[in-house]
Amino acid sequence: MEDSALEPLFVFIAYSVSTIQRSFNALPGSAVIVRYVKSSHQNDPFRTILEAILVIFAIRTLLQSRTRSDTTGRHFIKFTANEIDELVDEWSPEPLVPSLNEAELADLASVPVTVGPPGPKPKLQSTGKTAINLASYNFAGLSGNDKVKDRAVSVLRNYGLGSCGPPGFYGTNDIHLDLERDIANFLGTEAAIIYSQGFSTISSVIPAFSKRGDIVIADRGASRSLRSTVRWYDHNDLNSLEEVMQSVAKEIKTKRWRLTRRFIVTEGIFENDGAMSDLPKLVELGRKYKYRLILDESFSFGTVGRTGRGLTELYNVPANQIDLIVGSLANTLAGCGGFCAGSRIAVNHQRINGTSFVFSAAMPGMLAMAASEGIQILTSTPSILSNLHTNIFTLRSILDKIDCITIPSHPASAIIHIQLRDPIEPAGNGLPTTARAVSRRPSNPTSLVPRDLVVFDIGAEEKLLQEVVDEALAQGILITRARRLRGQEALEPRPSIKIAASAAVSKKDTEKAASILKGILTKVLGKK
Repeated sequence: MEDSALEPLFVFIAYSVSTIQRSFNALPGSAVIVRYVKSSHQNDPFRTILEAILVIFAIRTLLQSRTRSDTTGRHFIKFTANEIDELVDEWSPEPLVPSLNEAELADLASVPVTVGPPGPKPKLQSTGKTAINLASYNFAGLSGNDKVKDRAVSVLRNYGLGSCGPPGFYGTNDIHLDLERDIANFLGTEAAIIYSQGFSTISSVIPAFSKRGDIVIADRGASRSLRSTVRWYDHNDLNSLEEVMQSVAKEIKTKRWRLTRRFIVTEGIFENDGAMSDLPKLVELGRKYKYRLILDESFSFGTVGRTGRGLTELYNVPANQIDLIVGSLANTLAGCGGFCAGSRIAVNHQRINGTSFVFSAAMPGMLAMAASEGIQILTSTPSILSNLHTNIFTLRSILDKIDCITIPSHPASAIIHIQLRDPIEPAGNGLPTTARAVSRRPSNPTSLVPRDLVVFDIGAEEKLLQEVVDEALAQGILITRARRLRGQEALEPRPSIKIAASAAVSKKDTEKAASILKGILTKVLGKK
């Protein structure tokens, strides 16, 4: 009898649930929500419970009246008009950012300003004199090349200035497509895509392929903002990379993770210290553990190899063995923006998923033409790179003999970093510092902190290196201290002087600059 009495209730509940389900399925986008909930619950049931609680809380908050007034007035303080005016007069808003301190003001004041073209001997605005330029990334000397300038001016007259639109919305013209073909042919890849902003290229390429849950193993010296599960290996240490790969494989097997995409992210020549990656070993490890390789060649493209094709040419590794090659058009080619080269599928995927490509205005046509002409010059005139390599060798042959410094850069790197040989110990002055605890314990792949961390006083070392830069400028040598976003980087790079070799500077001037710099380094750092 009891079952028959409750039967109408059960029928009503079943009918109601069925009606609600049909109504929900009729809503646009309901299938996507159902798939998301099923996938989320399968991977992490506790997350599903937490999200359900949050939804209930949100609904309760929305249904709650937020405009009810307190009729009693017990919780309000009544002010007179005079009191309100006094409070308003006394209120002082906090500044958006704190004022620059003395060191930051000195940093701004130390930046030299040039007048005219940024050639091998630009004129300084402060003195009106010229200086030997070892500071700009004009590695191949193309910024002042007459052929490049003539082609750029011709495009300027025929195409105008900017595109006034993203590439996917009337921003693409034939010059952009020609440049993409030139890059792909130069590197030996199926296709290439160009970005109008250099720094945002790599930060757009990685998220276009690596999504939540995917695994990225990145060099600690090439830190980027990533949304994926990130594991770190010690800077330019491929034994550490293999250890991390093995630990990830064990973690996947132990936790029974679903099949994920896996990437290695590193640089060809590292901007922070000029070290060079071992490309053949990277390719070997990627194949062995089934990882895709994303290689940032911003400082090796146009500088390394007989014709500037980068690490693939230097190590004789076919470009199709690297999944994605990222590079800069603003350095060697004296243009702007960057590129990503790889398979046609990977390139076309970025045209609809690369945030910088989709939302940024297309590159000005004249700069795209300048880059195309630069590639033709590198291909047809290998002597340009020979001059660059000669100047790099000349600089290193003199600087390597200085006792008071250390140079972490690779001998073939066009950017040469100079650091103090002996780190200055922290003095308790409140400036940022890092510390070294030397050990051979395994690196922690979930932390950006390396296994062996150097102890140095950032403020003291930067001040000393800036003295070298200022003295060099006074003697007609334009170099720079490596600029950092102190306090904003997860791992603070060590202070250094950054020298950029250039094919536009003669061998005689390169020797002269290196000899003068040797004397300054010995004089300034010798008193430390």
